[in-house]
Amino acid sequence: MTTQLKTLYDSIDPEIIETVETRSAEIANGASASSKVMAALALGSVPIALGVLSKEAYGQAPPDVVDVLQFALLLEFLEAEFYNRGVAAAGLIPAEDRAIFTTIMAHENVHVSTLQGLITGKGAAPAPKPTFDYTGKGLLPGFNFGATQYATFLALSQAFEDTGVRAYKGQAGRLINDKPILTAALTIHSVEARHASEVRRLRGKKGWITQNSRDDLPLFTQAVYQEEDTFTQAGLNLVPLGNGNGGSNAVTEAFDEPLTKQQVTFIVNPFIVGAP
Repeated sequence: MTTQLKTLYDSIDPEIIETVETRSAEIANGASASSKVMAALALGSVPIALGVLSKEAYGQAPPDVVDVLQFALLLEFLEAEFYNRGVAAAGLIPAEDRAIFTTIMAHENVHVSTLQGLITGKGAAPAPKPTFDYTGKGLLPGFNFGATQYATFLALSQAFEDTGVRAYKGQAGRLINDKPILTAALTIHSVEARHASEVRRLRGKKGWITQNSRDDLPLFTQAVYQEEDTFTQAGLNLVPLGNGNGGSNAVTEAFDEPLTKQQVTFIVNPFIVGAP
C-alpha cells in the first residue's frame, strides 16, 4: 500500500472500515455487487471502491432504521393524540396541572414532526396516524376524557410514558450503525423519561419503578412492567451491591429494562382501532 493510500485509509473511522471490509469480504465470497463496485475494484481504485462499497454497506441499514422510526412514530402518535385530547377536554385537567400537560403535549407533537422528518429524510413515507381507542377496546369502559376522569387520564399517562421509555431503549441496538438517528432517538428517550417521572409525581408515586410493580394501575398494564425485576446487568449479579444501598429493590430501581417491539406491540394494540 502506498504512503498516500495508507494515509487515506488511516484517516477513516475504524467502524466504517470494519463495515466496508465486511461487505468487501462478502463480495469476494460470491455476494452480488453493483456494476459500479465491480468496475472500481477492477480498476484498482481504492478511493472510488471505498466510496461505493461504503454506500452499499450502509445502504443495507436504512430499512431497519426506518422500521424503528415508523415504530417510534406510532408510539408518539398514540401519546400526542392522547394529550391533545386531554388538554382540549373541558374540565378534565385541574388548573394547577394544565401547564404540565400542555408542555408534555407540545413535546409529543414535536416528537411526531421530528420522526416524520427523519423518515422522509431516509427516503420513506411516514406511516399515517391510526385511529385510537383510549378505552383500550373496553379495558377502561366509559373513558372519554370526561371532566370526572382525571384519575384515569393520569393512570393511562403513566402507563404510556413508562412504555415509551422502555420501548426506545429496546430499539437502540437496531440504530447502532446510524449514529445521527441513534442520537435523535436518545434525545427523545430522555424526555420521555422526564415525562414518566413527572406523571408519577402527580400521582403521588416514586419517579422510578420498583421490581415489576405497576403500583395501583389496572391489571392490564402489568405488561408495561414485566421483567423490570432484573438483578443482573451485562451478566453481573448486582444483588450484593444492594446490601447497605437500599437492598434488592434499589438494584431494580437503578435500571430500566428494554422492551422488545413485540412486547410493546402487545401493550399498545388494544388502543389502536383495527389492531389485533
